[in-house]
Amino acid sequence: MRIAMIGTGYVGLVSGVCFSDFGHDVICVDKDAQKIERLQNGEIPIYEPGLDTLLAKNVEAGRLSFTLDLQSAIQGADAVFIGVGTPTRRGDGHADLTYVMAAAEEIAKAASDYLVVVTKSTVPVGTNRKVADVIKAANPALDFDVASNPEFLREGAAIDDFMRPDRVVVGIETERAQKVMEEIYRPLFLRDFPIITTDLESAEMIKYAANAFLATKITFINEIAALCEKTGADVKEVSKGMGLDGRIGNKFLHAGPGFGGSCFPKDTNALARIGQEFASPMLITEAVIQVNDSVKRRMIEKLRDLCDGSFNGKKITIFGVTFKPNTDDMRDAPSLTIVPALIGGGAKVHAVDPQGRHEGEALLPHVTWETDAYDAAKDADLIVILTEWNEFRALDLSRLASGMAAPRLADLRNIYSAEDAKGAGFKAYVSIGRRSYPDTL
Repeated sequence: MRIAMIGTGYVGLVSGVCFSDFGHDVICVDKDAQKIERLQNGEIPIYEPGLDTLLAKNVEAGRLSFTLDLQSAIQGADAVFIGVGTPTRRGDGHADLTYVMAAAEEIAKAASDYLVVVTKSTVPVGTNRKVADVIKAANPALDFDVASNPEFLREGAAIDDFMRPDRVVVGIETERAQKVMEEIYRPLFLRDFPIITTDLESAEMIKYAANAFLATKITFINEIAALCEKTGADVKEVSKGMGLDGRIGNKFLHAGPGFGGSCFPKDTNALARIGQEFASPMLITEAVIQVNDSVKRRMIEKLRDLCDGSFNGKKITIFGVTFKPNTDDMRDAPSLTIVPALIGGGAKVHAVDPQGRHEGEALLPHVTWETDAYDAAKDADLIVILTEWNEFRALDLSRLASGMAAPRLADLRNIYSAEDAKGAGFKAYVSIGRRSYPDTL
């Protein structure tokens, strides 16, 4: 099959590379000349483990290429995937479909033969029908179908998610389009991975419902964590006890400083707005958004208490600024709320992150960036673990504590324990949903 992928951001690039590894002929298109040049030179503009190797393999095999020329990419294509961004629109929380609709119009003007236009971007219910309307208006004579094929890729594990998915969701309306999509996903079908074929609206809704539910699980355990701190319970034990119930499961039950990233904040906001638009309020989702914001603010107060009520003049070292490990993505990361509050309170903030510095330098001004955790902690008044990178999971706590001006640790990912910290010489330790040390904190 010949596939054109419009957009070389996270979704478009990962999808295009993986489709080429299925054996399809894939051309990835973008308007960013610098990005296309980098990709043509084998440089990856995002951090995703294994993507560089897979890209090089398929470029060398002649199955994958990159271009600025949308018209040439579409000629002869069996399917054109729209994988552009749908950021939250300022002011009203809706998903901004500007790029999606612009791509649809350009596809219509460039196409001449039958093709399936597939929306890979996360879009509100009803978007694919609007895409069809845009295409019809721009090129009334074009023979085409639309399909909805939402992505379910976890940053840091995207290749495995694409190659071994929990499910593939395809929204279609015609048998002709179904045959094209079945052929595209034939390698997964042959290995018995679940492929759900449904209508356009259901496919669009599945994506939002899934992400909102996962965000709800995270937010629920964060609320339980706050209650555990008041009652003396241990949220890690509570999570374990809950997760062993097969109806609940243990995934997404890890307490932390609030969810972030490119999906959950954007998609919960969009689902809330869809509910309002259709006079069917998503009250649980709206509460999740509010609680998640409050969780991040609560973290700031925990840190302030640990600093004797004031950040002023304190050196605070941050371990991890990305929203999760194994990515360089900082979109809606807790660090973007917490670090500015520390700096605003007069703290001198130093930060270490294996992949977050490039984005962080622009998003977190006035931070001093370090490459070594122990150097960053020297003479610090507080260490804050914000992202659970493997590099931070087996630190020599005694070495850290001995070099600090005031050995205090805020473990906001529950990697260590109060016993670990006390034994290593830390004078104070706090985590999420567990007892602090000393108990008076």
